[in-house]
Amino acid sequence: MAETSATTADTAGQERTTVVSIITASSLMVLMLGVGLAASSLGLVSTGIESTGDVVAAVVTFFAVRLGARPADESHPFGHRRAENLSALAEASILLGGGLIVVIEAVQRLIGNGGSLSARWYVFAVISLAIVVNVSRALIARRAARRYGSAALRSNSFHFASDVGGSIAVLIGLIAVRAGFRDGDAISALIVAGFIFTAASRLIFENAQVLMDTAPVHAQAIARDALASLRPEVELDRLRLRESGGRYFADVVVAIPPGQAVVEAHATADDVEHAIEQVLPDTDVVVHVEPRRRGLTLRDRVLAIALSEPTVSEAHDITIFDHDAQHSVSLHLKLPADSSLANAHEVAERVENAIGALPGVSDVRTHLEPLEQPIAADPTAGNDPDALQTIKTVVERYAHTPARDLRLLPTPAGDVLFITISVGATASLTQAHQLASELEEELRHEVPSIADVVVHTEP
Repeated sequence: MAETSATTADTAGQERTTVVSIITASSLMVLMLGVGLAASSLGLVSTGIESTGDVVAAVVTFFAVRLGARPADESHPFGHRRAENLSALAEASILLGGGLIVVIEAVQRLIGNGGSLSARWYVFAVISLAIVVNVSRALIARRAARRYGSAALRSNSFHFASDVGGSIAVLIGLIAVRAGFRDGDAISALIVAGFIFTAASRLIFENAQVLMDTAPVHAQAIARDALASLRPEVELDRLRLRESGGRYFADVVVAIPPGQAVVEAHATADDVEHAIEQVLPDTDVVVHVEPRRRGLTLRDRVLAIALSEPTVSEAHDITIFDHDAQHSVSLHLKLPADSSLANAHEVAERVENAIGALPGVSDVRTHLEPLEQPIAADPTAGNDPDALQTIKTVVERYAHTPARDLRLLPTPAGDVLFITISVGATASLTQAHQLASELEEELRHEVPSIADVVVHTEP
């Protein structure tokens, strides 16, 4: 809701800017054309013609801003903001047409086919007023373009800036005429035409680049730098950026270790989006995550091959035996419990063949297991006090610490024991696992009713 309100406020601000431009351009157009024709000043008439283009361009910009503010829909999934780029090209066409008219009239004046200029005081007053107004319009449009990221308003600021230069040239030409240089007015009109053509060329180049989906080099560079600052295991495979009406759209493909779960992959995608949005605000980011294929260990490659089989639910206990610069690989594969042995064997064969094709792998062995199904349990059943005491005694003898969170959960296959033990802050993971494994075996031996033991180790 807040984002929608901000967008509405931005649109209203852009519309106010364009309405002011329309009113101002219309007033200047009438004033300069009227005075220019009355005084036979080609320079003033040329700026009046340019202001005629301003009026049309401002009207086009007004409707382009309204259209560009529309939200994305099925026909325009990236929004409508490129309407502003199209309006900028339309404005450039108007500028080119006006400039051509000015050049033709100026050349005719220079070869002696034009009338004489009456450089009265009001002519100087009008052109001075035009300079002040155009400077104000250029500054206002430039600030609005930066604030709202509007291509249409930015094109208007270029246009008004060229008007300032042209008006100054006309003022100098009028001063030259007043000093006795007859062709000063026509020459100043040609200078105005030069400003017009320069502004039109810049508009065409910049907006054509956007419409042709030319990659924004600076934005691409800072986005790459932002992604490079992420975790080392996040590898950038592709980054594509496009701009539409001052907003960026990013298409990103990153590779992550193949053993990462879907939840981890989603978190990585969120990190990528956040990194780009930090350096390029309001960017629409789409992230595609793939398993990495470069810089992987042999274990990573084995895991990736196993999990690429659709029916393999889990791959664990991957062990690699090194001998004579060769590797023997063993792993456990879990498949749905209702799989037939024949189908499971075919899957295992494909996995073994794919792993065996890796460089340096001499042989592969797989162990097939059914994926565990939910087990019915009765947490309300009472526990045997003697069994509980035996468990506590065994734990204290092996772990030299009392058992905590002890719980026996009866199931049809036997009791499942859950306990927690402390193994010391200096113990390694290998030492903790070895102690837990020995404790599990001893507990099964001492308490025959136990079917499984889950030992949670803590520092």
